Amino acid sequence: MHRRPGLSARLKLTFSYAGFLAVAGALLLAVVWGFLLRYVPDNSQGLLGISPNRYLLVRTFTPAAAVAMAFLLVFGLVGGWILAGRMLAPLTQITAAARMAGNGSLSHRIRMEGRQDEFRELADAFDTMLERLESHVAEQQRFAANASHELRTPLAISQTLLDVGRRDPTRDRDELLARLQAVNTRAIDLTEALLLLSRSDRGNFTRESVDLSLVAEEAAETLLPLAEQRGITLDVTGGATRTSGSAELLLRMVTNLVQNAIVHNLPTGGTVTVHTEAQGDASVVRVENTGHPLPPEMVPTLTEPFQRGTERVRTDEHAGVGLGLAIVDGIVRAHDGTLDLVPRPTGGLLVTIRLPGMP
Repeated sequence: MHRRPGLSARLKLTFSYAGFLAVAGALLLAVVWGFLLRYVPDNSQGLLGISPNRYLLVRTFTPAAAVAMAFLLVFGLVGGWILAGRMLAPLTQITAAARMAGNGSLSHRIRMEGRQDEFRELADAFDTMLERLESHVAEQQRFAANASHELRTPLAISQTLLDVGRRDPTRDRDELLARLQAVNTRAIDLTEALLLLSRSDRGNFTRESVDLSLVAEEAAETLLPLAEQRGITLDVTGGATRTSGSAELLLRMVTNLVQNAIVHNLPTGGTVTVHTEAQGDASVVRVENTGHPLPPEMVPTLTEPFQRGTERVRTDEHAGVGLGLAIVDGIVRAHDGTLDLVPRPTGGLLVTIRLPGMP
């Protein structure tokens, strides 16, 4: 934004210090002047004929007062300039860091030393903001790179299949079309997941009263054939649990959790339990499943987009696109809730979601 040039803050503070000192000095001299002249007689002989009269005292005091005022003004200007420079030095550091951040350098930190004051609080807050901004930008860059890679893979496979079909007319066309359809479906699923993740992060949806117990039952009913196919026992427990939000997004949230719990489970004989309950002012959804033990260091990465541990990569029809828990995390944050992932000692995962409750 273009602004007209003006006085610097240091110069303004200098004039303020000097002006305040000059006014204080003038008031002090005025008080001394008033009290002094009050007791000096205004006649030619003075007091008892031995002290000076008011005329002589004024002629003697006025030059000294003028010199004192000039000294106070110069002293105020010089001292104010020095003091203003020392006081504004931290602000100069913050400004330099802000300019570096504006030029794209987010790794710079002020790390202002000294005791705690307003400038150091501002510097610490600015460092915290830079740290979060750098982490967010790095996450977005990593997300964009991974999304590009994930989208490029099905497109490259489609191009290869088309080339094969064009060069080899004798190849089975039905098989080729089936593989193209599978690859295209995966690309569509990935695109829809990216759009849903973007929508949940923005939080621009209409809120309504939603019963999470009904949402859990609907998600379980939808995924029951998948659970039966894999020999997984799926149970839904709990009572009515209301929250405010998007019914569509909350259904996708629970569906993703239940699907992950089914897919990443024991080969046979596994269980998945979905429980809803109201705890004070919070509405809680718990999804617990059996499965193979998860390393504790892997758990924090499960909500990152496209982050899959080696033990979690699957090659069947439910391999997914690596956005299941990332979408869940985005929906939870958009609804002002919290997501907690805890590995079970016997294997599997316990996922707890807490959302603001409603009466």
